[in-house]
Amino acid sequence: MHQSGIAPFRKYFVGINSLAELATKKDRVCVLNITGGESRTVTPVSHIYSGGNIVCGTAPGRSGSAMKTAAGDIPVFDNMAEAVNAGVKFNVVVVYLPPSGVRDGVIEAIRVNPDLEKIVILTEKVPVRDARIIRAMGQLHGVDIFGANCLGIADAHNHIRIGGALGGSAPEESLLPGSVAIYSNSGNFTTTIAVYLATAGWGSTVSLSSGKDIYIHYAAPEWAHAFHMDDRSKAAVMYVEPGGYYEHDLTFEKPVVACVVGRWKAKLTKACGHAGAIAGSGDNAFAKEEWFMKKFGVDALFTPDNPVCTEKGAVVTNIAHIPAALTAVMAKRGLKPDFAPVGDLSMKCWFSNTQGIELPKPLNPPVVKAMAPYDEQIGSLGEQVGAVFARQSMKDASGASMMDSKTQVTRVHGVAVLDSSTHAFEENLVQSLIREYPDANGIKLANVALNAFVNRAGHIGLAAADAARESGNAPNTVLAAAVAMVGPKDVEFSRHAAATLVNLFKKVHIDDPAASGVDFSAQLGAAEADALVSSAACERGAAMLAAIKARGAKSMFVDFLEALAQKTGKHLRGQVVLAAIATHLGWKPLMRKRLSALTVSNMPWHFRVFSTLIGSAAGSAQQSTGKFCNVADAELMKSYSFTETAYMALFGNRPDADALYGFSVLLGLITSNGPGTISAQGAKGAVSADGPEAPERVQINKGYIGFLTHTGFAHGGNGFEAIAFLLDRFRDSGLKDPGSESHGLDLAAMATAYAKQYKGYKSKAKAEGNISYEKIPCVNHPVFKDKDVNYDPREVFVNDLFRKRGSYNVFHDFYHNLVQALYKTGVSKNVYCVNVDAVIAVILLKMLWKPYAEGKISDATMEAAAFTTFLFGRMIGSAAEIDDHTNRGRNMDTRTPASACAYVS
Repeated sequence: MHQSGIAPFRKYFVGINSLAELATKKDRVCVLNITGGESRTVTPVSHIYSGGNIVCGTAPGRSGSAMKTAAGDIPVFDNMAEAVNAGVKFNVVVVYLPPSGVRDGVIEAIRVNPDLEKIVILTEKVPVRDARIIRAMGQLHGVDIFGANCLGIADAHNHIRIGGALGGSAPEESLLPGSVAIYSNSGNFTTTIAVYLATAGWGSTVSLSSGKDIYIHYAAPEWAHAFHMDDRSKAAVMYVEPGGYYEHDLTFEKPVVACVVGRWKAKLTKACGHAGAIAGSGDNAFAKEEWFMKKFGVDALFTPDNPVCTEKGAVVTNIAHIPAALTAVMAKRGLKPDFAPVGDLSMKCWFSNTQGIELPKPLNPPVVKAMAPYDEQIGSLGEQVGAVFARQSMKDASGASMMDSKTQVTRVHGVAVLDSSTHAFEENLVQSLIREYPDANGIKLANVALNAFVNRAGHIGLAAADAARESGNAPNTVLAAAVAMVGPKDVEFSRHAAATLVNLFKKVHIDDPAASGVDFSAQLGAAEADALVSSAACERGAAMLAAIKARGAKSMFVDFLEALAQKTGKHLRGQVVLAAIATHLGWKPLMRKRLSALTVSNMPWHFRVFSTLIGSAAGSAQQSTGKFCNVADAELMKSYSFTETAYMALFGNRPDADALYGFSVLLGLITSNGPGTISAQGAKGAVSADGPEAPERVQINKGYIGFLTHTGFAHGGNGFEAIAFLLDRFRDSGLKDPGSESHGLDLAAMATAYAKQYKGYKSKAKAEGNISYEKIPCVNHPVFKDKDVNYDPREVFVNDLFRKRGSYNVFHDFYHNLVQALYKTGVSKNVYCVNVDAVIAVILLKMLWKPYAEGKISDATMEAAAFTTFLFGRMIGSAAEIDDHTNRGRNMDTRTPASACAYVS
């Protein structure tokens, strides 16, 4: 042991007198748990870099095996006693054991090896009690201990690394010999500091990762002594975190730059990050800054704009300021850097993805070629088409939607349903799949695709829907019967066509799919292109192409198909044109890796389901060959929006501008209530049961059936309750036009009369002990309450939309009068909010009031329309969940474990 030169001021015995003795060429190392997950990759690099300094390792049950490295095999023993008995000589032990095993491992190392001088503990969160025992054992036997929770030691001059991954997988690139010693509480930043110093021409002597468990064995005082005794080290950099008084009493004879971090941890009450990086009132980051500022004789932090320093040192809080600070301090001593700068600290992006957002130049730096071997890896990544999402359990989780528990507003792919309500139905359907809204050209194409397949005349799915209706089923069951007939075989051709188009164009590097004048020669000559054309003429395909031209829409994929048909003298089927439109819509997010190739190939299936759901809402009496609701299919494709078609399927006529706007708002509002809703759970469960880890087996239409079967009279059909309530209030009122403010009704009087009636009813019910009395639908809310006057922000948003548009709704107005009347008559202690469900009811009732008042539709028809409208809107959110779960989910991940289930007798 090194007994000489022990400084009398030091609290603990250490055998090391100089940093030059921390990691030497004479050191021979034994690694405990050498075959563990971290050691398996780190140890071979250390062995090679250090010229073969690791003489053995231990791994219970692995005796007789060896870890193979380019610098020779490292023998593995069951334990250290076996290694010592085999004649293996080592003076250093590196510990990779789990926390509970570290103490016993250290005790065994000291017990069986009399030549032991150093122990390096990489394990994090060693129990404090064990750390004290380890410290005592080291003191008793004269063994220096480093860590715990450290990455070890590296000496750039000796070309030796002991312990963890200092310098990463290529330590010679960052551990450049020089004159600066590095002490760091952070393992990773030890290497980062060495790299940063090199950009200013400074190399390192010894880099020590001290660790930052609560107990640091070889801490700042021991290091500072060895630093002063090392002639090679002319200066030092210390990276210091909050917690502990290790640095408080340090004195320096050489220049030091101290980087003190963790100001944000001052307000924490428990550890975050390193176990020892939690401070009291006197050892937080602010306190440590003051300690070092006092030592260096400075009154401020060093920054490039305010380079405060002395020849003693400087204090920084940003690691990027270390090189400049050190250079400034050393300049005051007349000392220059060790070598010419290596690289610089400018941002060097190896790849970039702005997601199509126009960023200011400072936020969008140029891409530079990565160093080997990363350049090849990044090149391979660039060849990857679309995103690849990590698979995980998606039970009660979603990458598509989430409700804010405070505002009760759900977002689908980052867009709040309130904002969804300002977009057309077809826009929201596309957004649910491609995660962003289509441009004007894309909307035209989407309307062609969606309207092309809406007429279900002669299709078995329509017959199934009619039969379900005749059997008295609710709208969700009726539509599920139709969707069941849009199976994998029905869409196989269009899915394959979409995948083929992606494959043909993935290397074209054209960002805008609406680009014209594209050279298709390579694609036209590809053998796989032949499968996109057909010998037989297709009326629907021709009509879709004509509609695209009539709308003035542009798509390079459609242009390519037409060029292919012209070259081969063949025809294009409607399913192929649908695939081209789907590929066009998904192209930009696909190229930006926001969307997966799987989503694009499945989009035609989703579109077919959308069309089927809308088309099957109208019975067979409203459909015939070539006509849907008395409108020619070609006309639907050329001039109708899908929102108009959906309205017509429900109500039998094309809406005027006011009705169309109201219908769009309505559908957008009911898009989603997050992944926890019953309907979303049904969709996700259907995907989970098919096994998304083999995504080609997931039946997309079954996902929609899952959504449909998980709606019902309590979830979806309950929207009619508010309509029924309003019908009772207005049935005999003589109301003609609910959109006219000149309706001639005294709404305040109507509301007050009902409030008084309800008060009597409620009082009588309570007196009779009836706690299940009927509640008034769409007033009050469990979140938006307890204020003198309460508002549902979602209802306020929509009310403002219509008010700014100059669109009046008498039913909505009545609800606002009603909550005031309930308060004034003493029914409520404060003014209830009108909740967003009321908005859904009043919009729909306004649309249906005239035919209802004229006796053209019944209460039952009204209820079916309300339920079906809910299904139309919720189809949007369900599409997002189905696609998301298909891309991210695991097989059967929505099941509930038996331990979480209860038996009720």
